[in-house]
Amino acid sequence: MRFYIKLLMMCLPLTCLTACDDEDGLDVDDIFIPNGYALSAGTSTNFLRSSYAFDSEADWCTGNFKTRFIRGDKLYDDVRTSATGGAYGGGLGPVYAGYSCGSCHRNAGRTEPALWSSQGSGAHGFTSALIYITRKNGAFFPDYGRVLHDQSILGVSAEGKVKIDKVYQTFTFPDGEEYELCYPVYTITDWYADDIAPEDLFCTVRIPLRHVGMGQMMALDRNEIEQLAARSNYPEWGISGRANYINERGKLQLGLSGNKAQHADLTVELGFSSDMGVTNSRYPEEICEGQLQMKEGSMMGLSYDQLDVSTEEMENVDLYLHSLSVPARRNVNDPQVKRGEQMFYQAGCHLCHVTTLHTRPRGATLLNGTELPWLGGQTVHPYSDYLLHDMGSEIMGVGLNDNYVSGLARGNEWRTTPLWGIGLQQIVNGHTYFLHDGRARNFVEAIMWHGGEGEASKNKFKNMPKADRDALVAFLWSL
Repeated sequence: MRFYIKLLMMCLPLTCLTACDDEDGLDVDDIFIPNGYALSAGTSTNFLRSSYAFDSEADWCTGNFKTRFIRGDKLYDDVRTSATGGAYGGGLGPVYAGYSCGSCHRNAGRTEPALWSSQGSGAHGFTSALIYITRKNGAFFPDYGRVLHDQSILGVSAEGKVKIDKVYQTFTFPDGEEYELCYPVYTITDWYADDIAPEDLFCTVRIPLRHVGMGQMMALDRNEIEQLAARSNYPEWGISGRANYINERGKLQLGLSGNKAQHADLTVELGFSSDMGVTNSRYPEEICEGQLQMKEGSMMGLSYDQLDVSTEEMENVDLYLHSLSVPARRNVNDPQVKRGEQMFYQAGCHLCHVTTLHTRPRGATLLNGTELPWLGGQTVHPYSDYLLHDMGSEIMGVGLNDNYVSGLARGNEWRTTPLWGIGLQQIVNGHTYFLHDGRARNFVEAIMWHGGEGEASKNKFKNMPKADRDALVAFLWSL
């Protein structure tokens, strides 16, 4: 009964279960899934199916909060420039990865990664990706930071350029249907300082995260997440999730945000600093402090003695992100989607992509102390446990281990990606690149990249009849 009890605790109230304890732990045909829309984010749910499905405020965001939401939205989308002297929208650079939040997170989603469509950053290309670099012993390079900034303002040297080579391999499901996996090989060229030898370099690429359900994530009941970690042990599936803890704002906190749950907040201030070179009260130094680009910028007449953006402006962006609504599921009564939901459970996907969580009673607090009680006391359906899981080291010699340590997370560990809204990514952003670096071009490839703790579920999917695989994919499109 242990498996049944754990499943019941994680899935109610979205899913009602009848007696289902058998030799395999679960008889999927006994799962009753109610008809109708699942309110993905409680009172923050929207019913949009357009390109604005990720980029609309929740109904509770009214009055002064609506005014601040609009201001935060504008600051999020406005293109930064290298202007100084307090000009609104200035402060870009000297080096940067994106020129606005919206440049990488179009419509609060994930901009199509030019890294894949254009083979890399090239001479003038914009990757819409972050490139993390470290020595193989985990240390940073003294002339660079944790992120390689492949863009720069006029007259200043970018830190380097990234190139991608794609190697495709064809595989076959047991029923004969073929699928491909793409193995990316990243090369960095045009180092602004001394070249770094490939044998001394770890490089990992991250395409943008979708900004769906960020407010609900920050309002989650931390005790519930820690309880999930304590009981997230399924030896029959090879699954054992764990929480990430990081030192942030001077104290040890549970990590929720980021590919490896390596942040305890939405990283607004860090994003403006590291991604755009925009200084603020939390990060008052230029991102390239002490590097050659500072001297180049000074020669261009740039001033470094003022902050580019205020704490109040930062909190407006934080409010914008917290106030975004989450699209409801679609086509939930379609027979194929309903069958696909059953297959989702049969494959054990729900053990990490947990269907139902709850927010704490008082909601969330923004970076400058503003409270958002409307996010409190909600039942939400993110399809994630927000825990770290070993996703495997190798598939045909190349795996999801990026050798990048974040807090307690090892290179092969990744936070379970929340799936809410994922079926609208193509409508919102016009593409279906998935996983941390975009190597999966569709849902099938994303599933087949699962290794480690995802191996058993991947194999369940792999051995399903094609009709059931197609149904599971149809279910993902409904999220």
